[in-house]
Amino acid sequence: MTTSDVNTVLASDFDGFRVQVDAEAERADIILGRPPLNVISMPQRDELRRVFEALDAHDGVRVIVLRAEGEHFSSGGDIKGFLEASPEHVSKLADNVAAPARCSKPVIAANRGYTFGVGFELSLACDFRIASETTLYALPEQKLGQIPGSGGSARLQKIIGIARTKHMVMRAKRIGGAQALAWGIATECVPDAELGSATDALVEELRGFSPLAQRTAKRLINDNEDAPLSVAIEMEGHCYSRLRASSDFREGVEAFHAKRRAVFTGK
Repeated sequence: MTTSDVNTVLASDFDGFRVQVDAEAERADIILGRPPLNVISMPQRDELRRVFEALDAHDGVRVIVLRAEGEHFSSGGDIKGFLEASPEHVSKLADNVAAPARCSKPVIAANRGYTFGVGFELSLACDFRIASETTLYALPEQKLGQIPGSGGSARLQKIIGIARTKHMVMRAKRIGGAQALAWGIATECVPDAELGSATDALVEELRGFSPLAQRTAKRLINDNEDAPLSVAIEMEGHCYSRLRASSDFREGVEAFHAKRRAVFTGK
């Protein structure tokens, strides 16, 4: 995607969300903006995918934050939209929701209040989930005679295992932020008033690392999720070897010996 393409996408009017780029902080925020429940429409999913792809290609963005206006992250998708959508369109839903996982840059989901359905699935596709103590995570599709259709049960099972996934999916159970932290779904659980500052702190922490090493680590971990241990170790070794030839690695080593902060360039 060219710089012109990136600018064109980011200058668009979006359905149910807005994008905020802070060049000085090397940060982009995707902000769900249909309060109070931030219901995610069918067209919005396509637009979110395009925005993630544009921000991935944006040279001035190091970290992406997915958050929402109001007291709830998202109550889920537009139920009526499912009945109106074509089978072909519905078959692409999981691909759209996987956009944060495909993005080479770190993606943080800042969750509070209802984080249901596709809102939860989008968050699960992010690298880090910071939950406020008000957060309720759920995949309630069983109440509609359905199952999660955008990777929710699959990603959740990888994180919490089969028994807990059945508890959440087959019984449509909600769990709070503290329980999500204990189960490994959330990276952090903080008081609601501290969600913004906790997100800011994680952004700054991630900015301090080498962009090249961050991209490599994310790709390696994602690709190795289903790999046998021997293959995963082999791939880790190849990636380690390639990074040894990078300017960022040399800078990191020199900064360590000089007892100064490293200045990474992503090369």
